[in-house]
Amino acid sequence: MTIQDLVGNYAISGSNQDESNEITYKGVLTLTLDQNNRIKAEWIINNSQIQKGNGFFKDNILVINFRYKGDDHKIYKGVAVYRCMNKDILDGFWSEKHGNPLYLGSEYCLRMETTEKLN
Repeated sequence: MTIQDLVGNYAISGSNQDESNEITYKGVLTLTLDQNNRIKAEWIINNSQIQKGNGFFKDNILVINFRYKGDDHKIYKGVAVYRCMNKDILDGFWSEKHGNPLYLGSEYCLRMETTEKLN
């Protein structure tokens, strides 16, 4: 698999960095490439929160450093790591700097079908 195979939109479901492990959010993850062939990521969580990140890909592992502005207007940062099962399924975990250090968040991503028609 190459980094170009990962470009696209994914439906996500995840759990927060706490002991529950239950699905606590859903959204969309969009992966694109920058001029240096590095990953650019944008999450839209629960139709309201936007998170952005940059990352890299090697040996079917995708690592993204992310950041977002919380409801308290503070900037939060963390890292997400995904095992790329294939070009359509990413299985990952994440941690934020100020999250509960005893737990990791989790995130499952499934490529969304395109509705565009080919010419």
